[in-house]
Amino acid sequence: MNFDTEELRKLCEFMRQEGLVELTWEEEGRRVTLRFGEAPAAPPPPPEAPQVEEALLVRSPVVGTFWLRPAPGEAPFVAVGERVEAGQVLGIVEAMKVMNEVRAEQAGVVEEILVEEGEAVEYGQPLFRLRPG
Repeated sequence: MNFDTEELRKLCEFMRQEGLVELTWEEEGRRVTLRFGEAPAAPPPPPEAPQVEEALLVRSPVVGTFWLRPAPGEAPFVAVGERVEAGQVLGIVEAMKVMNEVRAEQAGVVEEILVEEGEAVEYGQPLFRLRPG
């Protein structure tokens, strides 16, 4: 089967933008699976952009359901604008009734929560954007 290289480029770019490690695409009887050896790097910023401290993406450790709270009705683990320490729990990804903690790898400030509570997430999917420091 022949694949349009432009289609493949678009799929690779989509994977980079979404932080995906693997993608299988099936269309009109054609199927292609693309894999990166490790999480793809984000595209470089445009040259005219001012250089600022790069944000850290905290990614999902497993496929599952994202929870921002330890239990229904309780306060969220973190909020946008809150300072967090290395190792602090930011959220949970539930997979087959197992609660997998999502922790900050280093200290920083929560700039953005990238998924909604209760949303299905993929392995390696960005969940939080932190500003280091």
